[in-house]
Amino acid sequence: MSDVSSAQANEKEKATSSLLAPPADRRGIIQLGAVMGLLVLFLMPLVAGGYWIFTLGLCFANAIAIISVSFLVRYGGEVSIGHGVFVAAGAYTVALLEKYFGLSLIASLPVAAIVGACLGMIFAYPSRNIFGIGLSVTTMALALALPEILLHFSSVTGGYEGLYVKLDALPGMTKSLQRYYLPLAGLIIVVMLLMHFRRSRQAAALLLIRASVHAAESFGVRRSWARLSCMTLSAGIAAIAGAFLSFSSSTVSPNSFTLWTSIFLLVGSVVSLYSLSLWGSIAGGLFLTMMPLLLAGAGNWVPILYGGALLVVVLGVNALPAGIRARLEGGRV
Repeated sequence: MSDVSSAQANEKEKATSSLLAPPADRRGIIQLGAVMGLLVLFLMPLVAGGYWIFTLGLCFANAIAIISVSFLVRYGGEVSIGHGVFVAAGAYTVALLEKYFGLSLIASLPVAAIVGACLGMIFAYPSRNIFGIGLSVTTMALALALPEILLHFSSVTGGYEGLYVKLDALPGMTKSLQRYYLPLAGLIIVVMLLMHFRRSRQAAALLLIRASVHAAESFGVRRSWARLSCMTLSAGIAAIAGAFLSFSSSTVSPNSFTLWTSIFLLVGSVVSLYSLSLWGSIAGGLFLTMMPLLLAGAGNWVPILYGGALLVVVLGVNALPAGIRARLEGGRV
């Protein structure tokens, strides 16, 4: 009986996939559009001014941070309101390694990723049995405590003034172009690695335990292992984003990593539809980077306009045809 049910489920999944998958000619057009889009991104500094190069560099870094939140939602089924902590870990790692050891971004980036992943593991282990709203509140407590911790160790972190990131990462390239191309390259690499991860057995195990804990445990997959894995990988990605943010903005300070930072990352993840794709994450990054700039002069209307913009984006996406929405949510490039 179970074999019959499994076969029916597989047939249903194949039928659904065939309905959502575009025809071969449309796939070719989509792939061509993706290549053209990448070409536009790489040529953008040739036509854009310094302001847009700087802003788009921040957008790409924010897109990586948004992917880290989306990854936790997709594979862990949990919402974090404290991912700014892991972003800050990556940013301060780069700044401290430059200040005390003279290391540039290229050398300190792997260290930042390891530091973020270790912090994620340290946080995930004692909270492995906390789920849902309990985990959200716990991560929010981390975000609330972070600025005070940074200020308490001001002799190391630089206090309110923060730390500066000034070293070039690549010789022979202007600093403005480095701040653009390095976050873009980092975003593309993260997306490609996640595409490979999605086809792995580990990803299937994480999705299985999210769908049915009892079924997963019958196959030897423990829920605590899933929590540790998701949080560790997500925190490592967030730290990579923080490393690029510190390099693109040239400075890190406690004011850059408040509770609102983590909330805005979650908002950007919602705007991107929790996508792990290049274009979905860039859409969330653009919203996260540009919306505060566009509403800077709105005064007390900022929260209302920001919430209204979020509603327009989310409701507009939900009004799209099912096939397009499925592609946006599917995490494809």
